[in-house]
Amino acid sequence: MKIMNCMAITIASVLLLAGCGAKEQTAAKGAASTASVAAPASAAPQKVKKIVVGTSGTFKDVTFLDDKGNLTGYDIELTKEIDKRLPGYEFEFKTMEFASILLSLEAGKIDLAVNQYEVNPERQAKFLFNDEAYNIWPSKVVVRKDNDAIKSVEDLKGKKVITSPGSNGAVWLQDYNKAHGNPYEIVFSGSGGTNDVISQIKTGRVDATIGTPFSIASRNRDADAQQKVVGPVLYTSKIYYVLRKDETELKSKIDEAIREIKKDGTLAKLSKQWLGEDFTVTE
Repeated sequence: MKIMNCMAITIASVLLLAGCGAKEQTAAKGAASTASVAAPASAAPQKVKKIVVGTSGTFKDVTFLDDKGNLTGYDIELTKEIDKRLPGYEFEFKTMEFASILLSLEAGKIDLAVNQYEVNPERQAKFLFNDEAYNIWPSKVVVRKDNDAIKSVEDLKGKKVITSPGSNGAVWLQDYNKAHGNPYEIVFSGSGGTNDVISQIKTGRVDATIGTPFSIASRNRDADAQQKVVGPVLYTSKIYYVLRKDETELKSKIDEAIREIKKDGTLAKLSKQWLGEDFTVTE
């Protein structure tokens, strides 16, 4: 009888211990489950948005291919600097003819245009410009270096003046011509762009164009353009990036980056490096 009692007690003890062990195991699983729920989830990596940047790649010192075939110049290196300061974006360059850049932007083939663009009513109706200008240029009449008959825009009466189609110079020339009774004939350059302008002025097929002292110095140095600037400043141009109308967020980010680049002196440094002077401030 005592043996039976002892066995009963022993079995009861085993069952009790087993029950306690089961409770502890269940409690441990519950705690682990609670800890798993409470643990903070790791932050998802930021998604980078690809931006295709359209440019001509034919404007020496501004947007061009160096002797190794690398795209570089003032506009390009500035755009790369902006890209560095915008971690949420990745810029990729695509070169094309100047006349095709804004057409490609309108068609959605590119997302951003950089090629020394100025604001004009036609462009403003279709596109979005950023607020912070990254270049400020004075434009003057340009003639062949041995032409002493033309000293200002008033001397262009009866002459042929060449310009690039769609450029701000073309808009200015057309507006001036209309306002003054069409004193000169406007000729548009062909697919050769700047080379066509140089050739036509050098051979005397046209008499003049409009340009900045920087661009003319570059042409004379690199292409023996034999040109000179004359007369007073016709207008001062501010240069901006061009975007589609719906890219307001990217526009704000670009402005923010340019303000930083101006403030820390990087913009002036790039201008002096590529353009020879600081063309980023108003005189």
